Amino acid sequence: MPDKRREERRAHGELAADVLAVLWEAGRPLTAQEVNTALDKGLARTTMATTLTRLFEKGVLRRTPAGRGFAYEPVEDAAGLVADRMRRELESEPARDLVLKRFVSSLSEDDEETLRRLLLEAESGAESGAEEEAE
Repeated sequence: MPDKRREERRAHGELAADVLAVLWEAGRPLTAQEVNTALDKGLARTTMATTLTRLFEKGVLRRTPAGRGFAYEPVEDAAGLVADRMRRELESEPARDLVLKRFVSSLSEDDEETLRRLLLEAESGAESGAEEEAE
């Protein structure tokens, strides 16, 4: 007989992702109660407070005093968080060139073209910045 509580558990990271989605959509700092109300999942106040505190401790959220508690807001947008996670993964791997080679070879043609364009833009931006410094 399956454990009903186990079936009701969220997938790893699902609550954190839902919390971040609420905060990104709000566009302003929210308290634990406001996030909990927006999620409307019937979570205990302590569950939400713990989730927000853990995200703050990981550096994903910043918090400011609000009444007797805190209001939280994301440090970065979704794309920034994913890019940071990708960079950390790459930095943790000693064979960086091999990881990059495999990553690039797995891209779709559209993503490969986008990456080429972004690299060219970054290169020309660095060159124009160096030219401005030389003047």
